[in-house]
Amino acid sequence: MYSMRKFPLLLALLLAFAAGGPRTHARADELRYAVAPDTNVWFYASESEDSRLFLLPETYYVRVLHAGDVYTAAEYLENDPPYRKVMGYCRTDALQFVDFIPSRPFLRRQITVSYTLGGTGAAPGYEFADVERTFVYYGERYEHGQLYFYVLEGETFGFIPAEEPLDFERNDDWLAPPTVPSGGTGGEGTEKPSSPVWQIVLLCAACVAAVAVAFLVLRGRRSAGGKDRTEP
Repeated sequence: MYSMRKFPLLLALLLAFAAGGPRTHARADELRYAVAPDTNVWFYASESEDSRLFLLPETYYVRVLHAGDVYTAAEYLENDPPYRKVMGYCRTDALQFVDFIPSRPFLRRQITVSYTLGGTGAAPGYEFADVERTFVYYGERYEHGQLYFYVLEGETFGFIPAEEPLDFERNDDWLAPPTVPSGGTGGEGTEKPSSPVWQIVLLCAACVAAVAVAFLVLRGRRSAGGKDRTEP
């Protein structure tokens, strides 16, 4: 026979189990991210159209520092040599804000470029005519029909000419999860994500089990009380 003292504990355990599980959504006090949903999201050095640096790699993210009405202060990549984060701005209406922490927010890519300084490599005095240099890739831009990559070498940022766009794997995690309004300013106005289906099912099962336990306990107590009244 169940005791009423055990019922609250059992109910608490069932509800705790139903509400458990991994949390994939970011809280309001956690880092916020926004994705570049297409190939037209610029990363700016300042809040000005004249300060365009490069186009963000499509489907990769910036870490949001502050979302304004027109521009969002953000940073891209992180300090993990040879990678180095850059701080700047993106157009708020060009980004798609998300309420989760992406597993692969930044494109971590290095490229090696070969330069020929002139002459023939086998000729005397041209032993170092062919030089290879490795850069960290950030994004690209076109200028007067020429494609350029925005890169980092050591502590120096700059542009190098390229023959064709860089090929890389796209993210698709931003397509399914709920998003927050692009004009948001942090935690305010954040839409609360709906609970996963499995949590709802477990919660319903826990409630049904709790009601069944309560019914059995109360029925047992009434039966015990009835015996007391009929015995001499």
